[in-house]
Amino acid sequence: MKKLIAAALATTALAAPAMAQEIDEFRIGLLGGENAQDRLASNQCLADYTEEALGVPTRLFAPADYNGVIQGLLGGSIDMAWLGASGYAATYLADPDAVEPVLVKTNLDGSFSYHSIGFARADSGITSLDDMEGKVFGFGDPNSTSGYLIPSVEIPQATGASMEPGDYFGDVVFTGGHEQTIVAVANGDIDAGVTWADGLGAWEDGYNSGALRKASDAGLVDMNELVEIWKSKPIPEGPIVLRSSLPAEVKETMVELVSTLHEMDEECAYGVAAGETAGFEPIGHEAYETIIEVRKREMN
Repeated sequence: MKKLIAAALATTALAAPAMAQEIDEFRIGLLGGENAQDRLASNQCLADYTEEALGVPTRLFAPADYNGVIQGLLGGSIDMAWLGASGYAATYLADPDAVEPVLVKTNLDGSFSYHSIGFARADSGITSLDDMEGKVFGFGDPNSTSGYLIPSVEIPQATGASMEPGDYFGDVVFTGGHEQTIVAVANGDIDAGVTWADGLGAWEDGYNSGALRKASDAGLVDMNELVEIWKSKPIPEGPIVLRSSLPAEVKETMVELVSTLHEMDEECAYGVAAGETAGFEPIGHEAYETIIEVRKREMN
């Protein structure tokens, strides 16, 4: 494995001096989902590989909320990020030319979709949305696809009521991110919440990938103490995007690096992908046109 990684980096290193003349540094934005320290640790290997490949210092940014990454991409202070589909839609609607979707994380079965998962404590007596009437429901971030956008569309269809506090749920609150939602439910601070998972593998593991898997791996929760109460329809996995104005050589190098990351370093890919993955495959703007339309309607 080490020989494979060395060979791959040696190939890209030949072009690094030329690219270093075009950019001074490379900046990777990390969406919320777990605390900043864990996000930085999970992605440090990618930063190290990027520094080797591009020949410039690489920095990781873990803003407090999703909008911090979106604004960084729009303002040119972040060069690459793995966005949720709603985050990409928000970026595109603000500036269609700001970023380019280039790759998507694939699941072990080859699909590139995931689900918004509603969950509660197993000892709460809550087993479905029917049991949530009058109770407190937590959502991660207004710019999160699974943490708010999709639930805000599909849950009212299931309950026949709006998401306004007091209409069906006793209260609707934002926790600040996926990890915060998981911990809030586990601690009994809210009655239920939503987060994201690929929906594959065992519930006891937190599924194969997603925020529940990361929280389970970190020892933050015992999945046997939680119960699933709702699952969305499949959602297209968000894209890895690159700032459109980056030099072509830089974009080509980063696409090559990330697309071969799973083959080069499976442990690194596990951290970057928030769990098990088959790797990263090409994706284009057309995959997100439906989400963009949903986001546009929700803004009006």
